[in-house]
Amino acid sequence: MQLYNLKHPEEHTTFAQALKQGLGRDRGLFFPAVIPRLEGINELLQIPFVERSQKILGAWLNDELGIERVKRLVNNAFTFPVPVVKVDERLFALELFHGPTLAFKDFGARFMAQCLSELAENEPITILTATSGDTGAAVADAFYGLNNINVVILYPENKISTLQEKMFCTLGGNIHTIAVSSDFDTCQNLVKQAFDDETLNKSLHLNSANSINISRLLAQICYYFEGAAELQRVTGSVPVISVPSGNFGNLTAGLLAHAMGLPVKRFIAATNSNDTVPRYLQNSIWEPHKTVATISNAMDVSEPSNWPRVEAICKVAGLPLASIEGRAVSEDITAMSIKELYRAGYLADPHTAISAQALRQSLQEDETGLFMATAHPAKFKDRIDRVLNTDLDLPPRLSDAAKKKNLSERIPPEFERLKSYLVQCQ
Repeated sequence: MQLYNLKHPEEHTTFAQALKQGLGRDRGLFFPAVIPRLEGINELLQIPFVERSQKILGAWLNDELGIERVKRLVNNAFTFPVPVVKVDERLFALELFHGPTLAFKDFGARFMAQCLSELAENEPITILTATSGDTGAAVADAFYGLNNINVVILYPENKISTLQEKMFCTLGGNIHTIAVSSDFDTCQNLVKQAFDDETLNKSLHLNSANSINISRLLAQICYYFEGAAELQRVTGSVPVISVPSGNFGNLTAGLLAHAMGLPVKRFIAATNSNDTVPRYLQNSIWEPHKTVATISNAMDVSEPSNWPRVEAICKVAGLPLASIEGRAVSEDITAMSIKELYRAGYLADPHTAISAQALRQSLQEDETGLFMATAHPAKFKDRIDRVLNTDLDLPPRLSDAAKKKNLSERIPPEFERLKSYLVQCQ
């Protein structure tokens, strides 16, 4: 697999190198030189999820890694179900929260961890990443206890749910967590500054497990095929797909699936009040506002890192940006959507509720929609209980984490403080 740097197209690399390096020169995102087209899509949609995923990822990686290795990586990473749940006759949820940390990030994080375990050749690595909520837990779980890999996770203090925080800030060992007294965009910029510090980068062998790492995006392609396959089996229709969007890695993976040949009628980029992309899709002006805190905190992102990849896919695949529909959902409408889904018999977390609401607003009478259910609602128990006036039970994974001590370091949003911490925990 060959990739190039979107900022410096002359910089080329392999999958293995991009996996270990994360970003290219000047924080450039790596992008595939060729997006493979799959043959026999209808037949592919008939086979089981893991077998299909081996074929999908094999189209990207077999030439470089070999067929048997790709099969093993997929088999070890994707060990949990991906159900499609009917909400009503035209609305279906693709549940992506049945992995070990109860969020869709498990797909990408586990696949990346498997790849690094095989390809890092025992060289020491420091995974440095920022999270707006669920990435932290998925990365921590996937890399916990792996030899020669230190993990440092930044997150915005008091801006993620308590249970999200407990899921990754209580492990210790090779997992180090930092609460930054700012927002997610600031955390993300601190990470990028670390990668730009050449001495620090080389001495720590820095890598990122955000969706900027190409391995995570490739893994996420697979569940779009599963959702479309199940919807076709149940309804015989091509879906409209609504994606709750923060850093836009999830939508990027969906567009890559579409470019590979997956039939999708259109995509909806659903955001909360941090609506940079919906406004851009309307007026073609990229104008990030100051990030605001919402009950859908994993989407509290005003400058999504993956947007350049979205535009590159559209250009390469001949998809007009107008084929992506941007919809922003307010706090009040998010709460209304949680209640509306609950009355229909479906319990959704705030991010999923935004995805469902954007889909309801967009769906035509002759269309069937699939919305991404990205996190277990109990991860946001305090918010769901407040909206629904209920008392959600916690699954064992969450109730166990809730009892543990938070081990996070707290720092101001200053790069020198982060740099000092990284050197100390080497």
